[in-house]
Amino acid sequence: MIVITDVLDDLRVESEELDDLVAPLDDWSVPTPAAGWTIAHQVAHLAWTDRMSLVAVRDPDGFTAGLAAYDEHTVDKAAAEGAEHPDLLARWRAGREQLAEALRAVPAGEKLVWFGPRMSPTSMATARLMETWAHGQDVADALGVVRAPSERLRHVAHIGARTIAFAFLVNNLAPPADPVRVELTAPSGELWTWGPEEAEDRITGRALDFCLLVTQRRHRDDLDVTAVGPVAQEWLPIAQAFAGPPGTGRERS
Repeated sequence: MIVITDVLDDLRVESEELDDLVAPLDDWSVPTPAAGWTIAHQVAHLAWTDRMSLVAVRDPDGFTAGLAAYDEHTVDKAAAEGAEHPDLLARWRAGREQLAEALRAVPAGEKLVWFGPRMSPTSMATARLMETWAHGQDVADALGVVRAPSERLRHVAHIGARTIAFAFLVNNLAPPADPVRVELTAPSGELWTWGPEEAEDRITGRALDFCLLVTQRRHRDDLDVTAVGPVAQEWLPIAQAFAGPPGTGRERS
């Protein structure tokens, strides 16, 4: 069972790892692999999403009322505006701490409003970790830094394995009726699994590669992830752990 305090502890460490990368930089205008986004855009996006999450926790009615104002340009616009904030790093630090405190205080069993379906505070914390890791990967790639994979990847992989139906729906495809078994080799060598053991459709590979795939930070052909069965083979090219419309992914290296 996933405990929110454990997820929040891992989110803090993941955030601090990215903080260590960006804090010493004099130039945050370095382009990242995300088209049109600099390092400042990446951090600004995390800060904005933390703020939106905090509103969802503290003012769910206000959050819901504001949804009508969002469109396909909202994320890019918020990132661009946030990238110009003179105290962006301090803003991100303060926001993530406030969100962690708020999530810890949510009563057990309560669901939080969001852009998609309502979610538990644990799921929201897991989603924040996934985004922090993914955007941190963009920053690391921009700086030429190779990050050592950690056991925190399990949170990212968990979302990836649980969003198979979502990936089909967001691509206007019927969700598969057949289950998919996901078996991943963790950085420690442990085997992480999701889905019924007897499922004919299977995904296997390294956890790091799977996480890079479902966050669309690498092209499938550049990764050690194998699909067996028609559902698994159809899913891998459209795998998407993050909310919103279908991502464009990355080109083959």
